[in-house]
Amino acid sequence: MGENRARLLAAARRAFAATGFAAASMDELTAEAGLTRGALYHSFGDKRGLLAAVVAEIDGEMAARAREAAASAPSAWDALLAEGSAYIGMALDPEVRRIVLLDGPAFLGDPSQWPSQNGCLDLTRQAVAQLLRDGILRPVDVEAAARLLNGAALNAALWVAASDAPEAVLPRADAAFRLMASGLLRERDGQG
Repeated sequence: MGENRARLLAAARRAFAATGFAAASMDELTAEAGLTRGALYHSFGDKRGLLAAVVAEIDGEMAARAREAAASAPSAWDALLAEGSAYIGMALDPEVRRIVLLDGPAFLGDPSQWPSQNGCLDLTRQAVAQLLRDGILRPVDVEAAARLLNGAALNAALWVAASDAPEAVLPRADAAFRLMASGLLRERDGQG
């Protein structure tokens, strides 16, 4: 069963990236995987369930890429910003743009309610709590700050993805995200 699931996920990723979720043919997708519609229904319930699984897989890869970007940052604060910026920047990736940021919300609903987003939120919550303990941030509610930072990065990525000129929108979205986030910083020696 694991092999069939993996084959269906791989075929769906290719199909959804190439033509979009709505235009992807279930018959072509299952034929490419060398399986039947029954295998798809058994593993995912329906085409929407398959999309949810593909989105979760890609979203997990996005989170790993964002953490990788954060790992080389010189400080915990810079790591938080790097992670958010990396997430926003992934809106330029054609597969991420089409599947996660355009089709995902259109067919799966509010991304903040996706299970894969909870993992990102937990990591942001931990980072905010540590920055608060370290005196880097102003006194702030950890949950509220984490949700707002995650929401800002997600909505910036959605904006970039939906734009007719994503390459032009990306630097504007990233700059605004960083400026907004910097409002959480504790002022030090007259600097914010």
